[in-house]
Amino acid sequence: MTELQPLTQLPETDAFLPSVQEMQFWLNKAVAWGQADSSDTGKDTCRHLSRLEDFLQQLLAQINTMSSSTEILKKVPSLGQFLGRLCWNPYVTAGETSRELLLQCLWGLYSENPSDAVERKANQWIRKVLCQLVTEEDDVTAQALMKHMGVPAKEYQAKVLKKMVMKVQENIEKSHCSQNGIDNRSSCDSVLASSEVLVPLITCPEASPLIGALLRHPATSISEDFLDALSSAHSRCGLPLEEQVLISLWCHRLPSLEEAVLGLLQSVTATGSAPQNVEQQVTKSLLPKACAQHCSIFLVVNDIFRSILKQAERNQCVRSAVQTFSRCFLREYSLLQPETSAALKDFFPQSPPGVLVPLLTTPSEMPQEALKNHLKWLSSSMQRLTEEEEEGDAGSTSTRGHRKVFEAWFLLVQCAHWVQVALQLLVTSGPEDCGPLLWLLTFYHHPTNRWHHRAVQLVQAKEAWDHLDTLYSVPSCPLHVDRLQPLITLLSSQTQQPSTAPSLTLNLLVVDQSGLRDEAVCVLSSLHLILKEGSCFAGDGVHLRIKELQNTITQMEAEPSTHTHTPQ
Repeated sequence: MTELQPLTQLPETDAFLPSVQEMQFWLNKAVAWGQADSSDTGKDTCRHLSRLEDFLQQLLAQINTMSSSTEILKKVPSLGQFLGRLCWNPYVTAGETSRELLLQCLWGLYSENPSDAVERKANQWIRKVLCQLVTEEDDVTAQALMKHMGVPAKEYQAKVLKKMVMKVQENIEKSHCSQNGIDNRSSCDSVLASSEVLVPLITCPEASPLIGALLRHPATSISEDFLDALSSAHSRCGLPLEEQVLISLWCHRLPSLEEAVLGLLQSVTATGSAPQNVEQQVTKSLLPKACAQHCSIFLVVNDIFRSILKQAERNQCVRSAVQTFSRCFLREYSLLQPETSAALKDFFPQSPPGVLVPLLTTPSEMPQEALKNHLKWLSSSMQRLTEEEEEGDAGSTSTRGHRKVFEAWFLLVQCAHWVQVALQLLVTSGPEDCGPLLWLLTFYHHPTNRWHHRAVQLVQAKEAWDHLDTLYSVPSCPLHVDRLQPLITLLSSQTQQPSTAPSLTLNLLVVDQSGLRDEAVCVLSSLHLILKEGSCFAGDGVHLRIKELQNTITQMEAEPSTHTHTPQ
């Protein structure tokens, strides 16, 4: 390939502008070559190809000395028509030198920051031309190429694409090298232009390395059109992206991140999704890893969860999804090097600082004998927050207290390992320790209830727990439905009140009255999965009781008439 002269050595003068006669001569040739498809036309093109390359070299030199595309198009009005006709000529584009000169002329005409309608229209046209050059089309051009040049269309298009990618890659690499120099502004403009050129090439495998290279640059230097096209190709056309490329896309484009989060929630909360499958889906989505690596991504994801839970605080499937996501996030965060990751407290700026670290601490980090006191302290801290909220309600219309209580509850939902530990401790606790644990579990299930409702629910919860404690005092496996009758009767008499289930077990016991069998199965399966991963209380007795409750649901479904009650 003939080496091009360095553009910086070319004098900036109009002396290199083609004369009107010379421009007209080559334009007439381009028109004639495009209107006829014969051997004579092909011979004429090949005969003039060397001179044409010299002319294109001259045009390229002049294009690079102009301050804008508008300026060169004013001086050479027919330039766009001329280059466009050559792009559809297979004899011109098949030659390596002539093809490279054409691409460089188009690149030179592309405006990094279009300032008027002429430059914007030129940019659109250039993108269309580039897209056409690298798209497989069974058109007249390809047929003529195969017939007269003996070059398969796919090979021709591959060579064109390879040459384009090489030029763009060189441009991106030069821009990256000058990020810390005085040409930073010029580098950003160059990256922006490169991203614009790549828009029609998004789905081409050859362009994959360029996508990752571009996304390493700041979002302000990347074209919105490029980010939109990449996001659309990934989400709608299934374009595969490497892990870090996808995470970088989420960092650069908020709608793409929001779409991924909502899509994941819709998928994992679908009816019949087993907790094991949910955890696999959450992990496979890469969102927990992205959140661990980028605090900004976590804050967006957390805001989405926060908004959904405000509207569906009683939806157990949504809660389970948030809990699973939080568990996966914390696992990914623990794998990062401390010096390269943000402090964990930075991920929860809205959480009450007094309960943040105690809730984020996992049970495995504490001695088993300290767990009960830790939970009692958490319960009293949460209770104090709700009391401050209610005191504030009496003397002010401020919503500050409401936000603080909600954020504390939201964090408790995310750190549901403490809820599970509270349930496990409740089984082995004496009457003097049940109060704080039941209060915490009641708050977990009913965060928006005021003190009078919560007091009533605590009485009901204590009564239900006494029944349940008696129920389990005599071992029986499997647990028969009839033995649950006193508890079902207790709960079914409160149909005018909100659901009184303050714990996992009580949630299960109102299944028959509220049609929540699927949610109860989800809860039990989730608990079983958590215990399998490791727990201070994951003994055979706990697993046995989970199995008994699962058998109870199976019996309820098999014998609906045995335990159907008419609401009072």
